[in-house]
This record gives sequence, C-alpha cells and structure tokens, in this order.
Amino acid sequence: MSVPVLAAVTGASWEAALVAGLERIPTGITVVRRCVDLADLLAAASTGTARGALLSADLRRLDRDALARLAAARVAVVGLYAPGDEHAETRLRQLGVVQLLPADSSPVDIAAAMSAALAVQDAGAGGSVAATAWSQPLEALPTDAVPSDAMPVVEPGSGRLVAVWGPTGAPGRTTVAVTVAAELAASGVPTLLADADVYGGVVAQVLGFLDEAPGLAAAARLANNGQLDVAALAAAAPQAAPNLRVLTGISRSDRWPELRPSALDQVWELARSLAAVTVVDLGFCLEQDEELSFDTAAPRRNGATIATLVAADTVLAVGAADPVGMQRLLRGLTQLNEVVPGALPRVVINRVRRGAVGADPETQLAEALDRYAGIRDIAFVPEDREAFDTALLQARTLGEVSPDSRARIALAGVAAGLVGRPAPRRRRGLLRRGA
Repeated sequence: MSVPVLAAVTGASWEAALVAGLERIPTGITVVRRCVDLADLLAAASTGTARGALLSADLRRLDRDALARLAAARVAVVGLYAPGDEHAETRLRQLGVVQLLPADSSPVDIAAAMSAALAVQDAGAGGSVAATAWSQPLEALPTDAVPSDAMPVVEPGSGRLVAVWGPTGAPGRTTVAVTVAAELAASGVPTLLADADVYGGVVAQVLGFLDEAPGLAAAARLANNGQLDVAALAAAAPQAAPNLRVLTGISRSDRWPELRPSALDQVWELARSLAAVTVVDLGFCLEQDEELSFDTAAPRRNGATIATLVAADTVLAVGAADPVGMQRLLRGLTQLNEVVPGALPRVVINRVRRGAVGADPETQLAEALDRYAGIRDIAFVPEDREAFDTALLQARTLGEVSPDSRARIALAGVAAGLVGRPAPRRRRGLLRRGA
C-alpha cells in the first residue's frame, strides 16, 4: 500500500524533477498534493489525507510552530535542500527536522527517509520535530562564533534543566529561582537563569537589569524561525555575574503568545549546551484550556509552563509556610501530578516561622506533607524578611547582601543538592532562635 505524502517545495528549481521521479519509479510513496504555500500545506495536512510531507527550507514562513502543527496532524516530515546548500540544511536541522536529504537524492532514498520519519512518529516520539536540533550544537558553530564573555563551555547537551514552580499566592518562586541560580554560579557551576513566567516575569527587576528587552522571547523567536544556535542563545542571555547568565522574561502578560512551547523546547535543549544547570522561573497556572482542547493548533497560555515542566530534570515546588499556602501547595501538587504524570518534585517550603505555624514549624509542616501528599523530600527556608528586603532594594542576590542569612544557607543547600554536592551546615537551633 502506497503512503500518501504532500509536497511543499514551491519555487525550487528542482521541484518538477523531484515529483516526476517519485511518480515514475515505484517507491511506496505517492505525492497526493503539491501545495502552493505553507497555509495550503497545513490545510491539507489537517484533513488527514496524507501521512507525510516533503518540504524545503525556503518554504515561506516555515517555522517550528508549523512543524508542531504537522506533528499534531500525524504528518511525518522529510526535509529537502538544494545540493551544496549548507545554509538550507542547517536551517532545517535547527527547525528540528530529523530526516534530511539533498534534492538530487534518488526516489528510493527519499522513500527510505520517509519510512524512517513515519516509524519515529508511529513510535510516539513526537513525529518529525526533533527533541534536539543539533546532537552536538557547538560543532555547528565556527570557532569565533562564541561571544568573548562566554562562560566555560559544558559538554554539549549534558546540562540539567531545573523548573521552579509553585501554586498561586506568591509563595516565592522567583526568590527561590534567583537565589538557587546565584548560589550555583557562586560555587563555580556555569548557570543560566531564565524567566518563563507567562503572567509577567520580574527576574530582570529583581537583578536590576536596566534593559527590559525580554531575552527569552527573543530566543524563542529565533528558535521558531530556525535561527537559534548556542552562540545566539548566549547573545540573548547577558552575564549578570561570573558563571551566571540571565534570560529575562516578558514584563507584560499579554505577550504570552511569544513563548510558544515548540520554540521553548529548542531553547531548553540548547541551554543544556550553554550551561551546566539551567534554572527556569515559571508561572503558577497549570490549566490546559479544556475549552480549546479540540483544536490542537490553538495557542495555550500555560503551554510554556507545562512544556518546561515536562522537559525538566528536576522540579522545585515552592510553597508558603502558612495554612493557606500549604493548602494551595497540596492542591497544586495534585494538579502537577495530573499534568506531568510521574513527576517527583523537590518541595521547598518558604518563609518558615513559628508565628504562622506554631511551635517546631519544620516538624509540623513535614508531618502535614507526609500525611496528605506522601512527600518527605522537603527543604525548609526560614523567614528572613530583612535580608530579602535588602536584596530587593539593592537589586542584588541574597548571598551578596547577607551571606550569613539563614534563608541563604538553606537555599544554598538546595542548590548544592542539584549538583550532588554536600549542603552547607546549618547550626542547630538557628531557625528557632529567630522564628
């Protein structure tokens, strides 16, 4: 049985010869439609009449979002480029197309590539949009492409992704994300701090960035257009301190469509080659827009948050140490498990104090989490309002303004645990004396 495919190589000088060759030689694939542009391709794919698509890098408006829509329609993709056109080949790879061939390949080779793309799709690996654009991203760059202020380069693709999430109510997600990233950097770990809060990030303000241009949105745009590489990501993430780069977020919540999940997948994958640890500050909401669930192409406001949680190696779930904060955290953890099945978050309880919980707050909070959520892996961050206020006022990190802060020591322990280092010691009774 022949596999129906769509051809979208309009404008290429080799299009006619390609289609004629596929029609002349039996290969197991049949071109059922020659699409005139991207809109025609997506419309044809949505009808379910084809299993695959042949497309070229010069297809106007081709981006990762379009490839994600093809994958959602279960249409496998094979990319074709003019022989010797390294720029076109590179762009298709950066867009995430796995199966690539020069346009003068034989019909048999093209059919084999389509079969491989279909096999990946049928195996449930997300269709033809790759999880990574380059298996070795740095090998795709000229030696002078890395900025002069670049941090020590980690082994390509070996970095870890840490998602910092918490329920509604401002439990301290940004505080935890910024402090943990700063502590990792201070310990010599190349770190990238990214602000992916689609409801309006404040990492730039917390760290005193005067330029509020959203670096993450710029990186996502480049990724969506197939133009993002490690050097471009480094350029979008200026250094805030030794070993620390920052991708600032969107300050206006109405700009959330700029953070598309398919583009962020590419950003996080390249971030693994730029930094040993990438810490991402996320928004609170995990709702999946059920009213739009029938439309797989409809943008979803919380898609960036959910995609990052799925991609993360570690999730830090931040909750506030008071009755309302704990109730929100317990409900949020249930929802997190529904959205990201199998997620085992490391819980961070922020602002721990006796006044809001009672005597021996750590024991009471630990018992509540164990009883109602079965969670025992918990980090407690003592209340230290004066130190945090000073850090916010001066737009500096907690470690800079108050290195002996009880909260800083606790979060330094969280950071150390992420990279398998021993946590700094905390003196016994330190929480109780100031609680």
